[in-house]
Amino acid sequence: MVLTFVGHSSVFGDRDVKALVTEQIERIISEDESAVCFLGGYGQFDQICAYACKELKKNHPKVQTVLVTPYITLSEMEKIKEMINEGMYDEVIYPPIENTPKRFAISKRNEWMIKSADIVIAYVKTSYGGAYKSLQIAKRQKKRIINICDLI
Repeated sequence: MVLTFVGHSSVFGDRDVKALVTEQIERIISEDESAVCFLGGYGQFDQICAYACKELKKNHPKVQTVLVTPYITLSEMEKIKEMINEGMYDEVIYPPIENTPKRFAISKRNEWMIKSADIVIAYVKTSYGGAYKSLQIAKRQKKRIINICDLI
């Protein structure tokens, strides 16, 4: 089972959101026992999801955390190295978006993550912006979507 996460860069009530994200991932794991979590690594929602996955790995060793990076630059590689040393991610991948202009790299990476996922866990409150556009992509692809905002 492949999970990915889509959400706004700012989150309000992050403790409640983290608890809900953790609960949803645990529910999914109980169905399948294992999960690969594609994480973006940018913004508060991505950080909440990464910490939730990291904590879940303690009791669910079949959970794998994968950072999907939109860039391969020296500064990005330093950031990734630091996060791996902290145990945030098991693996880092760069999707096939190398011909994408830098300003579109994050949205193309998000599109790839959604296409590759079975389930999308979202935190989308508004009907505009990048998170909203990503959620619309997931809907068009008929992905199973869990919007944390609907549970709050």
